[in-house]
Amino acid sequence: MISLNSTNASAPAGTVHVSTLEITHSSFPAIRTCSGFVDQTVTLETGEVATFKASALDVSLPARDATGQQNLQFAIENVTGQAQNAILAVIDSDDPEPVTVIYRMYLSSDLSEPAEPPLRMVLVAPEFKGATMQVVCSYLDIINMAWPRDRYTTDFAPGLKYL
Repeated sequence: MISLNSTNASAPAGTVHVSTLEITHSSFPAIRTCSGFVDQTVTLETGEVATFKASALDVSLPARDATGQQNLQFAIENVTGQAQNAILAVIDSDDPEPVTVIYRMYLSSDLSEPAEPPLRMVLVAPEFKGATMQVVCSYLDIINMAWPRDRYTTDFAPGLKYL
């Protein structure tokens, strides 16, 4: 496999970055989309072979620094309405399970594994404009994180039911 750093430094002819997004939740099948005009069949980091549908995909990656909450923003052309219907159904149901978004980047010359480790994020703010879905995702949902992490319930501390 050609390393991502050497590809970025030398820019070999015919090799381009292929961005892929996978949107998952237990209530709907995985929605897989990729940048470009041709569907891509790739091998995931788990060894599973998956097909990503071509789409007008725009990804804005977060900065690689030590700032607090880092967000990934993306826009995807929602031709069939599949992504919009699935995500709106989850939001309307008030399901506590988050919608997971996985960003993977491949090189067109090697689709056998991602060129860098995948970014796993939680969907924070979906917005639908016409046939386009714009979504903000976060590495760590700090706002909805419980503090302290241990919740003192009767399952955790049975003696609480006698107070």
